[in-house]
Amino acid sequence: MPLGGLGEVGKNITLYECQGDMILVDCGIVFPDSDMFGVDLVIPDFTYVVQNKDRIKGVVITHGHEDHIGGLPYLLKEVNLPIYATRLTIGLITNKLEEHGLVRSTKMVEIAPHQKFKLGCFTVEPIHVNHSIPDAVALAITCPAGTIIQTGDFKIDYTPISGGPTDLVTIAEYGEHGVLALLSDSTNAERPGFTATEQKVGASMEALFSRAGKKRIIIATFASNLYRVQQLIDLAVKAGRKVAVSGRSMVNNTQMALELGYLHAPETVLIDIEDINKYPPEKIVLITTGSQGEPLSALSRMAAASHRNVRVGEGDFIIISANPIPGNEKMVTKVVNGLLKLGAEVIYESMYDVHVSGHACQEEQKLMLTLAKPQFFLPVHGEYKHLKKHAQTAAAVGIPEKNIYIGENGDCVVLSADGLTVGEPVPAGAVMVDGLGVGDVGNVVLRDRRHLSEDGLVIVVATIDARTGEVLAGPDLVSRGFVYVRESEKLLDDARDQVRDVLGRMSAADKRDFGSVKTRIRETVSAFLYRKTKRSPMILPILMEV
Repeated sequence: MPLGGLGEVGKNITLYECQGDMILVDCGIVFPDSDMFGVDLVIPDFTYVVQNKDRIKGVVITHGHEDHIGGLPYLLKEVNLPIYATRLTIGLITNKLEEHGLVRSTKMVEIAPHQKFKLGCFTVEPIHVNHSIPDAVALAITCPAGTIIQTGDFKIDYTPISGGPTDLVTIAEYGEHGVLALLSDSTNAERPGFTATEQKVGASMEALFSRAGKKRIIIATFASNLYRVQQLIDLAVKAGRKVAVSGRSMVNNTQMALELGYLHAPETVLIDIEDINKYPPEKIVLITTGSQGEPLSALSRMAAASHRNVRVGEGDFIIISANPIPGNEKMVTKVVNGLLKLGAEVIYESMYDVHVSGHACQEEQKLMLTLAKPQFFLPVHGEYKHLKKHAQTAAAVGIPEKNIYIGENGDCVVLSADGLTVGEPVPAGAVMVDGLGVGDVGNVVLRDRRHLSEDGLVIVVATIDARTGEVLAGPDLVSRGFVYVRESEKLLDDARDQVRDVLGRMSAADKRDFGSVKTRIRETVSAFLYRKTKRSPMILPILMEV
């Protein structure tokens, strides 16, 4: 049962069930769309998980990206489950659980490639894969019904920075023994060819380092891309520069990766962000978050000249080492414009090879399909267009179309050697997190927020005598986000007259029925304002009885 991650990039969570035992794979978040006003992040709907909590043996995590681990704190607050993950992934999860005060109550079990472990009737073998974060694994999940391989996020890199290439041998061995189904990463399903190796970025960065000359180098990249951070540290050492990191997630991840041995740097090279102004510009490399133009990130604050430690100017050479995630292009452009206005030289164009994807392109997807030889294929991890394209790729390598299923969140896909059927769907959807509130912002609240954002608010206040129904004070109108009050006094006065007319025409008995009075006021004022302005603000009548 995919409870997230289908028809979207993010919020990945899959529930497996066999002979009454269940396991979860991944538990991620997705960041809100632009029309989800005020929402901080979106997590999966855990209703079905909570209903079956006694049958779930554990959560197995493929790697440490937010779209695979970000939902864990919210899940663990509802259901206490053991977590199975690789060493670095446990480090990242621990950082996350510490913020929510859940570390002590959560059992975490370290797993490693080739080391099988049992959860109920499931036997799980982690398989090493390449991705843009170390310690990523695919999972071979074997149960009495057969073996399913879930790739997690992967690419096939024959010259990775560390950790060796994707373990194609183990996948091929499973393929020889028989794979019931393959669930494979579809993110780059539209891109032909192979994903470039991370080594390519190193060569490009080296050329840019020498081009920077006497300027200070500032590089924005994903906080989780530790391979990239390692390359930048190595290049800084070679160029005789010191390295500082900025941005909360970058600082936390770098610190943790150094402690666990995933990053290596001479002690004298890393300096505190507070000390960067003690060195000449040509001696500094600053690695920062904000490659997606996030409004509160370190790079955005630099572009707005509001960063506490960094003043960007003509002596800066800035590299944005990431491609904008679809939908973030405008925010990235805004940051680039801000940096350019401050006089910095900014490298953000794709022609410089300053970023490569962590996801497989079509040829790698074909290789995965050919080696695994699955009886059934379910494309996962992508919007519908990605899943559709991946399904076409699978058909091209010989998987019968009747054995390919493009699922939706909440589907109950029943797999056995006899065939694939779809059972009754289970609850699945998006739960919005706003501040400390989880799930208390729904479609109705969002609709109101959208309404307020588009047309504003007009409050109508009046005081009515409870006995006689006579208007004792008001009506008064208060406007927010609708019109500029000082320039629209006549409009609001006329609207006030409309309310007076409504109240004047109603009998004393009617006035005691507050519900109908409010409805009449709302309808009258709304119609009047629309006639005069062609806008429909939210009308909020407040009647006080004395």
